[in-house]
Formats: sequence, structure tokens, C-alpha cells
Amino acid sequence: MSAFKSDFLRVMSERGFIHQISDETGLDQLFAKETVTAYVGYDATATSLHIGNLISATMLYWMQETGHRPIALMGGGTSMIGDPSFRDDQRSLLTPEAIATNIEGIKRIFGRILRFGDGANDAIMVNNADWLMKLNYVEFLRDVGRHFSVNRMLTFDSVKLRLDREQSLSFLEFNYMILQGYDFVELSRRLDCRLQMGGSDQWGNIINGVDLGHRMGTPQLYALTTPLLTTSSGAKMGKSAKGAVWLNGDLFSPYDFWQYWRNTEDADVERFLKIFTRLPLSEIARLAALGGSEINEAKKVLATETTAIVHGREAALAAEETARKTFEEGVTASSLPTVGVDGAALEAGIGILSLLVTAGLAGSNGEARRHIQGGAVRLNDQPISDDRRMVTPRDLSPENVAKLSLGKKKHVLVRPA
Repeated sequence: MSAFKSDFLRVMSERGFIHQISDETGLDQLFAKETVTAYVGYDATATSLHIGNLISATMLYWMQETGHRPIALMGGGTSMIGDPSFRDDQRSLLTPEAIATNIEGIKRIFGRILRFGDGANDAIMVNNADWLMKLNYVEFLRDVGRHFSVNRMLTFDSVKLRLDREQSLSFLEFNYMILQGYDFVELSRRLDCRLQMGGSDQWGNIINGVDLGHRMGTPQLYALTTPLLTTSSGAKMGKSAKGAVWLNGDLFSPYDFWQYWRNTEDADVERFLKIFTRLPLSEIARLAALGGSEINEAKKVLATETTAIVHGREAALAAEETARKTFEEGVTASSLPTVGVDGAALEAGIGILSLLVTAGLAGSNGEARRHIQGGAVRLNDQPISDDRRMVTPRDLSPENVAKLSLGKKKHVLVRPA
């Protein structure tokens, strides 16, 4: 469909969120004539969401902005099993206590992105443990399981790829898509939810819910998925030198988060501004038109706006100022990421290779050695050429820190713990 009538789907289309829709015309008409309730599900596999989840959370934001009601579904029940989609092996099973802890961590991000309350389009947060943990197994098989075709489930890419590689898919995991489909039916019955959104890897699971709703007598349900985001060079988004790019600041600092976006490839700037910021499209077009070194200004806007959404405007501006001082003035800024090292070990001397690994600037001593041989490592802004260099208290500044750098953009403060 080239032109949507509803505000929400028009925003989704203009900003590049749409990969597949189960019934474009029907969903567009629904959004155009009434307040629609839609949900995205988040399994509690960690204490934080990551930037891949930020795409769907932003879709919920735009739902609310265009007058509709978003639901953030916490997977307290489905996390007991774990989504097998496109995984090579079974997830580690989590305890109920770990899942509850993870959900508390995940809730923090939604307070910044969505507006919760009792209004017509205020966001709702629910937990599928409220109904999944109370199911009677035999009744569930009779009432719900009979509507699922194993033959059809085996054709979904998430299952088929696993079986094609002759990797085991447990009966436990096979039930996951049944539970996710049932979630859609429950949310339809409880909250008049009509749409489930998610990444394109969730298409099969979401369509299962649409079909199950049809068979169990709900109103027409719909599916909408987003493209799985990769960089222009083909890399999957969401990884940094320090691992996953988490949304909670205790796992990935606001400064590191800002730097992640500042390092965006030139060809991705316009696309990421549309998806991850709330800037008007006219302003995004202006920024995207900047050429040469001026594109770096657009990257800074991308970094600051995205960091402001996740960590707050104050933290975003602080990260921007830290970067400016570090890169433009060459000073050690106290808000840089910090790693603590054992004071006694520092007294005896810590090898530069070990310190690079500890600081997260290298994955191994071998990688650290290659960085040094390539001239990429500096200590207190001085190049390091000796991979046997020992770092001692003599390297600490009056503020009791040492600045360890990899290239021009990665800096960590080392201080005695």
C-alpha cells in the first residue's frame, strides 16, 4: 500500500518501521476509525532490554502519540520456557526469582518512553504469568492446543532452520509459540487488544496468534513486524566492544551509549534518525543532507537525541559534553566509563595487555597486543608501543585515575578499587 489513511501507519511507513502487515487495508481502516490497542511482548531474559528492543518500544511510543493505547507485555510466564526462534540451542532455564528481578530492571526503561495511567490511550503494563501460570494443562490442550497444526508449525523459519541443521528442538521450546499465540487471545479478551507488533523474526509466532484468535472467536486480530536492523555494512546492530548495547545505565553507561550512536556509519545516519529519534522528518532530511565532515554533526544529534530518550536529557547532554572535552580539548573527563582495579595489584604493576582486557577495550591479550602493534593504544594520551609495559600508581593523575584509550573514540578511566 502506497499511502495509509491512519496517522499511526503513515508514521510507521514514513519512518521505516514496516516489514510485514497481515492485512494492510483492514488494519489501516481500524486505526483510522477507532482507538486501537496493540502490544509488544518482552521476555525477561536479562535485567535490561537492548537496542534491538528499542525499535518496538518506539513503535509503542508512536502509537500513543497518534492517539492509541500501547501495551508492554512482560513475559513472566513465557520466560520460564524461552523463545527458541533462530537459536542454535535451548536457552538456560531461569528461576521465577530471576525472572522477577529481570522484569523490575526492564520496567525502568518504559517509564521514560511511555506515559502510563488510566486514560483512554495511557500505556498499560501486564505480565503473562497472570494467566499462563494458572492454566490447567489438559484443559489447555483441549481448548487451545487442538487449533495448532504441527505440520504448519514445522514450516516456520524459526523452527525449520533449527531442524535443517539437525539441532534438537525440545518439546518445551515447541510449546513457546503456542503460549505466545494464546497471549494474543487473552489480551484481546481482557483489553480488546487487536494488534501484535515485533521484529520480523517473530512473524510466524504472531501469525499463530492471529489464526488462533480467529478459531477461538475473537474479533479480527492483526500482525505488524519491523525489519531486523543491520548496519549498511551488513553487521547486526546492538553489539559493541563491550558486548550488548543495553538500555539500562548500570549495564551500559550513558556515555558509552552516546558513543555507540556517535560511531554510526555515514550511510545509516538518516535511517537511524527516523527510527530512533522523535525529530520531525523535515529536520532529519536537513541533517541527512549534510556532506563531508559535517555529517559528524548529524551523528552527534542522533547520539544526543537517542540517549535523551533512554537516559534522560540531562544525561545525554552530559555525555555530549564529556565527548567534546575528551576529543576537542584532550582533557580527562570524570564522567568517562570507569573500571576499578585491585590497589595491591596496581602497586605491583599491571601489564598493559591485561589492563586493556579488564577495561573492555580488547577481548584477549592477543587482540590487545595487536592494538598496541597497530599504534592504537594510549595511556594518558601518550602512545604505547611496548606490549610489556606495566601500569603502576605512578601513572595515576592527581585525581587518582589513568586514562586508557583505544583509537580516537574509546576511552576508559582506570582507578584503584
